[in-house]
Amino acid sequence: MKLLFDENLSRKLVARLAELYPGSAHVAAFDLLEHPGRDIWNFAQANGFVIVTTDADFYELAAALGPPPKVVWLRRWTHPTRDAEFVLRRDAIRITEFSADPTLGLLVLDRC
Repeated sequence: MKLLFDENLSRKLVARLAELYPGSAHVAAFDLLEHPGRDIWNFAQANGFVIVTTDADFYELAAALGPPPKVVWLRRWTHPTRDAEFVLRRDAIRITEFSADPTLGLLVLDRC
């Protein structure tokens, strides 16, 4: 499973989480910064990514359109990059199980 980090998350997460989520990337790597959420959604869908975001717009897309792609939403997120890394490591098994379940489209994670 490869993650696509939205622009509201640090590019550093790609390298920091490479051993857990190989093939992951940041939207900046594909010139998708400041693109509408639907463009990122379509890119992730076409390229087999799970979107990781703090943006509620992707929650709405996931609810309206369903998977694919799948969305990991870091809800109410105003925390530093190290906290995002911690949560994505802590919940790696949940994220893997979520990714493998074809019936699920949205996983909501909080810092606590």
